[in-house]
Amino acid sequence: MTRKLLIQALLLVVSCLCAKAQQSDLFAHRRINLYDIAAMPGATGTDHRDSIARNRIWRADQPRLYEYLPGQEERQRAAVIVIPGGGYIKQAYETAGVSLAKWLNTFGVTAFVLLHRLPNQPDITDPATVPIMDAQRAVKWVRAHAADYGIDPNKIGVMGCSAGAHMAACTSVAPRDFSKCGDALDTVSPRPDFAVLISPVACIASVGLTWRNINPAVQKIMTGYPIDSLIDSHTPPMLLLHAANDRTAAPIGSVEIFKALLKAGVAGSSLHLFPNGGHSISLRSQPGSTAMWPQIAEEWMRETGFVGD
Repeated sequence: MTRKLLIQALLLVVSCLCAKAQQSDLFAHRRINLYDIAAMPGATGTDHRDSIARNRIWRADQPRLYEYLPGQEERQRAAVIVIPGGGYIKQAYETAGVSLAKWLNTFGVTAFVLLHRLPNQPDITDPATVPIMDAQRAVKWVRAHAADYGIDPNKIGVMGCSAGAHMAACTSVAPRDFSKCGDALDTVSPRPDFAVLISPVACIASVGLTWRNINPAVQKIMTGYPIDSLIDSHTPPMLLLHAANDRTAAPIGSVEIFKALLKAGVAGSSLHLFPNGGHSISLRSQPGSTAMWPQIAEEWMRETGFVGD
């Protein structure tokens, strides 16, 4: 091999290693499996392999959390479980998971990124309940281990974008505990104490045709859990953040959720509609006033008493 070819080969190897290191940032953090895989509820036992590509997980072999811890001196007594979105066919764990977890760490919130089973997986028994089952189990696990993290068990929130926001909302309003599987966590409450919903969907009628027609399994979970209809006086407070020009998840969905929260008397809830941002509200490169949403979310968590003394 000539010197020139050797240098090119070395550069290629370095480039691949750097790309791999960047992609696997999520997996550099402690992994917490939510079930004993031999007794995992809602599983058919046919296929438990991960499918991961382009910083997205398309199938989860085992529902799990990844922990992101703030500095000890800045640590608050609150925790948030971040549920990445992706239209219920994948989870964009980097842009809608890891980045949000690291942002939460900046003001002392302990964060966990949840990878749950997806409704289109062939190895689950019921696409309308298994993802919620996993999210409820995640809330239970964090609450049961609150003392280990210095967390107040009554300050555990959920957060998500798009489909992740719908899953966070489902976890907040689910009519029963789907996650019971005969172990010590069966007696722990599966309901979060607050929810931050970014571009959520209230019901199937408020999503665009592109998303609605993706998969029958998606339709089943959307029609099975119309968020605005399930809200009652026991629902935790919610912060809703939405762009008025969102063509994928209509902002009227957030309006309907907020109306239901007001009607049920859920104190502390808040709604913010921004003129622009589409269905791409994230931490970076947001237009105009939409760029203020992280500050609004942090201040809301402080105002409602979930963060701070």
